[in-house]
Amino acid sequence: MTYDEFNAFCGALPATTHVVQWGGSHVWKVGGKVFAIGGWAHDSPAYSFKVSPLAFEMLKARPGLRGAPYLASRGMTWIQHYAKPGLSDNELKDYVRQSHCIVAQNLPKRRRRELGLDDS
Repeated sequence: MTYDEFNAFCGALPATTHVVQWGGSHVWKVGGKVFAIGGWAHDSPAYSFKVSPLAFEMLKARPGLRGAPYLASRGMTWIQHYAKPGLSDNELKDYVRQSHCIVAQNLPKRRRRELGLDDS
């Protein structure tokens, strides 16, 4: 997946905003909270996203995946896809979509309503 494809996918999710920060990384937020980052790798595209604690334990051992730098070291359950084989584009999209849901569900109910996000 290219950064353009990543940005197009994240931009199609509900109530998202995009900012370039942290050394040129593509940072995607829902309700002001980060759910996906494209960047932070020097040699090839890298994508970071929030996962459940169980998914974190399973994914961090797969080749091409690791705990996301700066985030996982602080106890957060973030994975970075940084090299092949990693995830297929479809798997990556599924995890980014799940990350969006995890972050959105942790927003206050009032904020979710303001953003037009379903409570389910």
